[in-house]
Amino acid sequence: MLISVEQLTAFRAVAEEESFTRAAEKVFRTQPAISQAIRSLEEELGERLFTREGRKSSLTQAGRIFLEHVEEAFETLEQGKLRIDALKDLQEGELTISTSDTTAYYILPDVLKEFRDQYPGVDVRIHCKPSPISAEQVMNREADIGIVTLPIENPKLSSEPLILREDVAICSPSHELVRRKRISFQELAEYPLLLLDRGSNTRTYINQRFSEAGIKPKVIMELGSIEVIKKLVQLKFGISIVPLIALHQEVEQGTLKAMRIFKKSECRSLGIIYPEKGIHSLAARIFVEMLRKHLSDKHRL
Repeated sequence: MLISVEQLTAFRAVAEEESFTRAAEKVFRTQPAISQAIRSLEEELGERLFTREGRKSSLTQAGRIFLEHVEEAFETLEQGKLRIDALKDLQEGELTISTSDTTAYYILPDVLKEFRDQYPGVDVRIHCKPSPISAEQVMNREADIGIVTLPIENPKLSSEPLILREDVAICSPSHELVRRKRISFQELAEYPLLLLDRGSNTRTYINQRFSEAGIKPKVIMELGSIEVIKKLVQLKFGISIVPLIALHQEVEQGTLKAMRIFKKSECRSLGIIYPEKGIHSLAARIFVEMLRKHLSDKHRL
């Protein structure tokens, strides 16, 4: 029996996407090429692997059995690649990280510099995405790891918390709340709010807290950038809720005032997500170790 990697790649893509069209897009092939690969694979095995119902393609019993072994085969190939990477001692390679703008700007620069200094031949790519999209990218192997706001509920992903991620309310230094150290959600609802776009984990969490309190906030602007939010708060457009890690410079300089809104037990955490079977890439494993050490020196859970 002679089965090619191209056939297995096509089979797995159709199994995951339940569509020949989407599978073709995922593996950068034409739909006829995917159809031919599946047809020849079924002929080789002597069994139908998919049932077609309209545009949906579902695995048959034989297909489900075969998928288990295909996943094992790809796992073995990945482990082989990992061993080769180790032999090369990371003189070359790629590392793809999916994370938010905030984490990329405030958490990662020092670690990225250390990694680049030690492994200059590794091509590092950063995808700046909200946490839910980062999770999708890691699950779809478009990123080696994600650094996201936890929790991420996905059975195909494992997660590891790193540091507390506290969100705080902010106002301008001339605002009437400037002397406050803590503020409630009920009090926040009395003021115009500038919040992150819907779809981010932070916005979902904030909306949930307002909803639990039975409060409808006065949201006057929704923005995709924390830096823009901070600037507009300084200009007295309103108040906002942002991660504390994004405020150290402004608080020290007195250009923004931070007020606590969560107890420590209510704070979420920043963490790493990766496929449930583990981090395959040697470069990613080394980067994660560097990140753990960097954060342990500055923060504590």
